[in-house]
Amino acid sequence: MSRSAFEQVAKLVERLRAEDGCPWDRAQTHRSLRPYLIEEAYEAIAAIDANDPAALADELGDVLLQVLLHSQIAAEEHEFCIEDVIDLLSKKLLRRHPHVFAAASKDTDAIRHNWELIKQEERQTHYVLPSLLAARKLIDRMINLGISIDDISSASLEEKEGKRILRAIAASWKKGIDPELALEKSIAALSQACPR
Repeated sequence: MSRSAFEQVAKLVERLRAEDGCPWDRAQTHRSLRPYLIEEAYEAIAAIDANDPAALADELGDVLLQVLLHSQIAAEEHEFCIEDVIDLLSKKLLRRHPHVFAAASKDTDAIRHNWELIKQEERQTHYVLPSLLAARKLIDRMINLGISIDDISSASLEEKEGKRILRAIAASWKKGIDPELALEKSIAALSQACPR
């Protein structure tokens, strides 16, 4: 896609949000669009799982639409614009890949370790994530830093039970399987087998 094609689609979104644009698009806020951002991400994942490149291209367009809508809403509120989003992403890619854009080691273990250190330096806002996603991200950090679940002591029965769940999440993630998606597929399969 050329830069002019990207600018064209950004202008289309700006037009949709204009006073004489689409009433539905004009009514949207960051908060009202939250479910659509999640929905579009899941639909893109479904296209990947279906091994359907045409569907994936279409669904990624819907994900991009969400990025453009949020950026346009923010621009109208004088918060940030799509250029800021792109600039921040470019800086993040450069900062997080010193093994590509600077003289850092290209050793896989060093890359993972540096990745975690860089992300720790960046971390300013702590967001509350769904427990399974938060657990997967924590497991990922622990793997990259060489920390084992068993390195941490458990005081209560709930913590011990939680560690059993974390071990299952870690086992799944180490196999390259996203535990969130694995659980979702198992729930779907069991739901079909289980009478209501």
